[in-house]
Amino acid sequence: MKKYTYIPRFTLALLGCVVLVACWQQAQQPAQAQTVPSSSAAPLVALPDFSALVERAAPAVVSIEASMDASVRQQGAENSGASTEEEQMQEFLKKFFGQQMPGTPGRPVPGNPGQPMPRGGVSFGSGFIISADGYVLTNHHVIEGTNKVTVHLADRREVAATIVGSDPSTDVAVLKINAKNLPVLAIGDSKNLKPGQWVVAIGSPFGFDRSVTAGIVSALGRPSIDGSQRYVPFIQTDVAINRGNSGGPLLNTRGEVIGINSQIFSNSGGYMGVSFAIPIQVAMNAVEQIKATGTVRRGQLGVQVRDLQGEELADLGLKVAEGAFVASVQNGSPAAKAGVMPGDVITAFNGQKIQQSSDLPPMVGALQPGAKAQLSLLRSGQKLALNAVLTALDEGASLQSSAPVQKPAEPSAASKLGFAVSEVSPATRSRLGIASGGVEISRINQPVLNQMGISKGDVILQVGSQPVNSVQAFNKALAGFTSGDRVRLLIQNAESIGIHTLSMP
Repeated sequence: MKKYTYIPRFTLALLGCVVLVACWQQAQQPAQAQTVPSSSAAPLVALPDFSALVERAAPAVVSIEASMDASVRQQGAENSGASTEEEQMQEFLKKFFGQQMPGTPGRPVPGNPGQPMPRGGVSFGSGFIISADGYVLTNHHVIEGTNKVTVHLADRREVAATIVGSDPSTDVAVLKINAKNLPVLAIGDSKNLKPGQWVVAIGSPFGFDRSVTAGIVSALGRPSIDGSQRYVPFIQTDVAINRGNSGGPLLNTRGEVIGINSQIFSNSGGYMGVSFAIPIQVAMNAVEQIKATGTVRRGQLGVQVRDLQGEELADLGLKVAEGAFVASVQNGSPAAKAGVMPGDVITAFNGQKIQQSSDLPPMVGALQPGAKAQLSLLRSGQKLALNAVLTALDEGASLQSSAPVQKPAEPSAASKLGFAVSEVSPATRSRLGIASGGVEISRINQPVLNQMGISKGDVILQVGSQPVNSVQAFNKALAGFTSGDRVRLLIQNAESIGIHTLSMP
């Protein structure tokens, strides 16, 4: 006979209450988030730490103070009258900000390479040591117009520097100080930079020595608005650069110099997120020549180029607006001797592809006079390969960028295009070396044409692609154009032969 154990009723009631209370407490507690095992957690994206890089690189970065010697400054003051303190400050600001002072829109602010050092002024900048025996690299505009330069080293020494030489076209200057066993920055490779890569700047903005800023490469191959620096394909970054950073190094994440900080683009005169650096390979090309001879020599091709316009593609037999459009060819230049003609499109130089016209000047300027160059061209849709031997650069008449489209000429009684033509005189043929064909511009009715480079005595050889050999042929060629059409004229003068584009009123 089985025996059963009975639980009293009050005990059952007590157990029921306990269970109910536990359920109620569980319902009142907030839901707990599930814990994700560490092995499956998403990895954190670590921001770069540049402290080790800066520790290695900063000792080779210097501050530079450049001024006019007191005796020379006093002599200048006696000759032209001493400046007031306010005038000197204005001159100093112009030295850094250029002719347009802070507050003017759209102005790159590297200092004004063409402006002499203000009387009694002082220029401050940065630089870096490139050899243990005392060679220092900085910007030309930092030391321009000075004869007294002091280099402030990281160990607080102040050392007088000698200006070995400088090059306004690349904005590079080489200094020499009497010191040994100096820390040196390694030279990197600016050719393999890519937009989006991290870069670091070290310099002395506003006198704060060895300040560190960082950012990324924004773009490559930017042309300068300053036409004198057309040989520099600038590196654009968003690294904070301000007054005093000029001449300092731009470093990659290995601590190697890949650029020299040179310009900013600003509405206010201060940093606004757009900074420009000289590629170190361009700078070192100038450095080696300066160390060897004190100056920089460049090759010259002798063409004036501009970007292609979309509406020109069909006329030129092209599908994309790439390459450098040859607007004119300098008489007797390497390009002329090689057979380059106005209207050609240069698509490659020594095998390097040309995307836009600003790509060409740095390629040519990097070569020495006497260097051989192979040009890849498109002429009326046909591919050509020509060889040229570069001559020494003439700064006044070398590679330039011309305006994309000329302003429309105003109508006149003599000609809708603003000038009159006549048969080419024997004297003009002899002067320009034109055996036959063409019409001579006998009168300019609109002064704007002179500003475009069209002058009395020039000879028009073609209207569009149609050669003209008489006034009658010229008028007949123009008869095919209506109001608003763009008229391309091939014009020869004493210096060059080039294309000018006018609009028919």
